[in-house]
Amino acid sequence: MLAGRPTHRGQGMVLKEAEPVTLPYAVGSGYDEMLASDGTPRPLAKAAWSDLSALGPDELSARQHAAERVLLGVGVTFQVGEAGSSIDRTWPFDVIPRIVPHPEWVVVEQGITQRHRALDRFLDDVYHEQRAVREGVVPAELVMGSPNFRPECMGVDPPGRTWAHICGSDLVRDGDGTFFVLEDNLRVPSGVSYLLENRMISKRVLPELFRSSSIEPVDPYIGRLGAMLASVSPRSGPPTVVVLTPGAHNAAYFEHAFLAQQLGVELVEGGDLVVDDDDTVSMRTVGGLERVDVIYRRIDDLFLDPEVFRRDSLIGVAGLMRAWRSGRVAIVNAPGSGVADDKAVYPYVPELVRFFLGEEPILPTVPTWGCSDDEGRRFVLDNLGSLVVKPSNESGGYGVVIGPHAGREALARVASRIERHPRGWVAQPVLALSTAPTLCDGQVVPRHVDLRPFSLLGPDGSYVTRGGLTRVALQEDSLIVNSSQGGGSKDTWVVRETIASEPPWLAGSPPQGVTPSRDVPTPAVPTAGPRAVHHEQ
Repeated sequence: MLAGRPTHRGQGMVLKEAEPVTLPYAVGSGYDEMLASDGTPRPLAKAAWSDLSALGPDELSARQHAAERVLLGVGVTFQVGEAGSSIDRTWPFDVIPRIVPHPEWVVVEQGITQRHRALDRFLDDVYHEQRAVREGVVPAELVMGSPNFRPECMGVDPPGRTWAHICGSDLVRDGDGTFFVLEDNLRVPSGVSYLLENRMISKRVLPELFRSSSIEPVDPYIGRLGAMLASVSPRSGPPTVVVLTPGAHNAAYFEHAFLAQQLGVELVEGGDLVVDDDDTVSMRTVGGLERVDVIYRRIDDLFLDPEVFRRDSLIGVAGLMRAWRSGRVAIVNAPGSGVADDKAVYPYVPELVRFFLGEEPILPTVPTWGCSDDEGRRFVLDNLGSLVVKPSNESGGYGVVIGPHAGREALARVASRIERHPRGWVAQPVLALSTAPTLCDGQVVPRHVDLRPFSLLGPDGSYVTRGGLTRVALQEDSLIVNSSQGGGSKDTWVVRETIASEPPWLAGSPPQGVTPSRDVPTPAVPTAGPRAVHHEQ
């Protein structure tokens, strides 16, 4: 987009050519998602960078404020802080999108699908033959000793023998732009609602950018999710699907309500469901009991069924595990899926891909040292100051210690914890995470980012979102991108080379079933009150 000024020439007017406008922005020392090291935009980011530059910092700030007003108005919130002392704040959204070229995304999509399939096969093996353990692919103590291993799931055959129906894999780029899988989230993976909301906000506040770039849609996820949930129903015919939430005061309640509304299914709490003597799960309605076929659960394993797990759980359903084991109801994701996203198991995933699929891993993993064996533990303790140390079963960034940024006391504390419970800790090198242009206090500056695509797996096949939830560390030089730790988010654009004709919704005609302003009304979220002891990933 060129800037120019009219000049008189005879009786007509012409535009005087001028240099392209560019945003004031200094590329960081590592890989930048939008620009090359010399400051020129990457090939498939040229159109977006040109439009952003034409807007300028002041107008971008105005668009940012507009986005924040929309988010506040519709009640898109997220919890910040520890359970018990947390607060809700408006979802932190950065108006400048993250650009990923479509050819690169094809590789990411293939790699995520491969990894998801292998982890699902591993879970089925864990609860049946345990070949991977017997043949030494993964140590037995890491599987059966995992806090997420559920003996109650042994021998169960879920519909289609699928255990991990939904996965959110966290990816990072290193200094040369290579994508690595940092971790997998299979228990109760969260964040897809924010991915979808980020796109809705981008369309509203940056419509001109969508005219100049061919951007892959993310909204097909809801239809694919609905089809996958229907495909695991134990009965023929149209199934009854529900979303099971811990309640309105849970940190991720916004997402639970959002997904139920988008899917057109009931949002239920444990007290809304009952298991009959014949192991049938039913939902209480004003018209009486209605059988439930599929439960998309957003509750941790240990709170699902007080008959089997925690007796003090007030948010689960008594008898639910009995109904699931008998094949009368499907649970998504299946109980026990957390074994596969245990960070202590993560280093063995490439071998699990080879063992179960007979394929070479498409996406590389980050070098990881487990502390459960003597050699790994000695290495980690000797190099604490240069490593990222993580609890093997925490989520949300809690408990992570970044060695180069930690003080002597923090390193001493984590060393003591590793010595007391070595199985609970892993360590990885400090990566030179990629950066992306981010609007901070009215200036465009580089900030570190990661990426969480979501994948689905069911009897009818697999699906990966064409984009993901980009999380951004809003503090300078920070590597902590988790929203629960004060990070932000961006819309992720998978951009093709060819620019399609103007989409009908930009010309004023929304696609079928979608209103111009937003897809559906978004439920408001309570901002105060007690929270269930429950964390999503």
